[in-house]
Amino acid sequence: MKFKLHISQTIEKLLAQEDTDGDKKITIDDHGPKRFLLNGEEGNSILIEGTYQLSNLLQELALAKKENTEFAEISLDQIVEDPVKRISGKIKNLYWKGLTRTIDANGVKKILEDNKIENAISYLYVPFGDEIVFDYFKKLEAVTPKLKVVQMPKHISPEYVMSLNQKPGILALALQIKNNEISGVPFVVPGGRFNEMYGWDSYFIAKGLLIDDKIELALGIAENFKYQIDHYGKILNANRSYYLTRTQPPLYTSLIIDVLEKSNPDIFWIERHLKTAIKEYLTVWMEEGKRLTANGLNRYKAEGIGLPFEVEEGHFDDILEQYAPKYNLSTREFEKKYLEREVVDVELDKYFIHDRSMRESGHDTTNRLVGICANLNTVAINSLLYKYETDIAFLIRKYFKNEFQYFEDQSFSTEYWLAKAASRKEKINQLCWNSEYGCYLDYNFVNEEQHFFEAATTFYPLWAKISTPKQADILVKKTLPKFKMKGGIAGSTKESIAAIDENAPVRQWDYPFGWAPHQMLLWEGLLNYNFNEEAQEMVYRWLWLITRNAVDYNGTIPEKFDLSISSHKIFAEYGNVGTEFDFIPEEGFGWMNASYQYGLTILEEDLKQKLSDLVDPDVLF
Repeated sequence: MKFKLHISQTIEKLLAQEDTDGDKKITIDDHGPKRFLLNGEEGNSILIEGTYQLSNLLQELALAKKENTEFAEISLDQIVEDPVKRISGKIKNLYWKGLTRTIDANGVKKILEDNKIENAISYLYVPFGDEIVFDYFKKLEAVTPKLKVVQMPKHISPEYVMSLNQKPGILALALQIKNNEISGVPFVVPGGRFNEMYGWDSYFIAKGLLIDDKIELALGIAENFKYQIDHYGKILNANRSYYLTRTQPPLYTSLIIDVLEKSNPDIFWIERHLKTAIKEYLTVWMEEGKRLTANGLNRYKAEGIGLPFEVEEGHFDDILEQYAPKYNLSTREFEKKYLEREVVDVELDKYFIHDRSMRESGHDTTNRLVGICANLNTVAINSLLYKYETDIAFLIRKYFKNEFQYFEDQSFSTEYWLAKAASRKEKINQLCWNSEYGCYLDYNFVNEEQHFFEAATTFYPLWAKISTPKQADILVKKTLPKFKMKGGIAGSTKESIAAIDENAPVRQWDYPFGWAPHQMLLWEGLLNYNFNEEAQEMVYRWLWLITRNAVDYNGTIPEKFDLSISSHKIFAEYGNVGTEFDFIPEEGFGWMNASYQYGLTILEEDLKQKLSDLVDPDVLF
């Protein structure tokens, strides 16, 4: 059944009746009658009832309005659509498109509208030595008001990066030539205020893109990873000037392998990307004294000077107010002078080495890493690098007959990488495994002791296939229940933050918050060790939470959840991205979208039906 509706009149009438809190959404927080009589132009009518159906009607009208027509034909099927099918379909056909960006003549407008930078001029930084990119953007600068293109020096020092804080900007990414036209290689942003390409987000996003057959976009992410390593020396935290000294969790080889499973790039593609992945491994991760420690394991260790530029004013008040009195300054004055290096404090600088390194880990912020991150061989980074080593071994064996020519005078064998992986695995199990608690803990190599904090990263060794069958059994039977909540696993156990002062900042990567990458790595880890029932349960819990939340809140797909209340309503640092929109979400949130699509590939049919019926997981399991 279809209804021909006058778009703006119907929206107006619908909102006047149902949107009682005036946020241009219809949610369970509204107190309208939750019944709306739909009258079509042909005299047909039907009663639409309940939050979900009413919000679907609003969404479909909003989409039709974008077509600049006066009337819309809305199908009843769209209004009463199965929620799982609807969410998955919107991700595939609408949200990925909404999150796709290019840095070129067509995409530069999105950069100029950027809400993170308030300069009158928008700066675009181009790496040294890429003359084609520089020439292209210089020509663009000539015809684009407000755009200033700057070529960076060959050597990018922390001092140079700090000098850019006066004129922060976006970093150029790869260009491509198609049909004799130059365009930016596309990438996908997380969403909301995150309007740039992020390091580890991009891997999880690509996983979702590959499931949804957006192969070109996933290949674009790989190409931009390669470009960043080749031209900026690392996969960046994100492509902004103030992230030049910071990388993110390494997942490039995982992306290469996922791409190869889903598509068929030629051997030259594999060779190019494998060379660059090895380059990243050797130059970013294995330089002694930087991210490689004396015991052979790794740490996060970002460079950079002083206060991280990207945080909002007041974010560090709990730390800065301890130092301001020393200089007879108010906290605000001290913050400004310290940021601009008019005041230098060696002790505070040390704190910020740890803080930047924590941001490099992607877990910004967690009590596990505050004030100590650069002293830790984390379970996370070493699991990821073990997977790098085994991935590289696999690629060399499968595609290059066990011997890969890296340079003319340097080649690598499969055995070389397997030996590196075996050595790392032994050290992880020796230094990070705690048999008493049945979990993996970060290792403090300065104090030579384990750093006690139960975090969701304890499950990374299942994903990387580091654990023995016995360890896996302990992790799943003894440790997983400590993290498990109605809607998935939390970033840490409640016990790990029990001693934290109640006035301390609420840190978003700890209990009770739930994040997509933690769930996705856990699911894969469970499947690696044939814990299939547990995988079904954990997938169901997370997808139930996303579905329930979207049904109740006008399609909202947020950045993260508070698992203690199974809600996107979060009172923690940074708020919750993906919740600010009018009428209809058009992006969702990058890795949350991906987790939904990935979870659906794992979930069995009978559980998919229960998911559509929104059966409470605590009733099922």
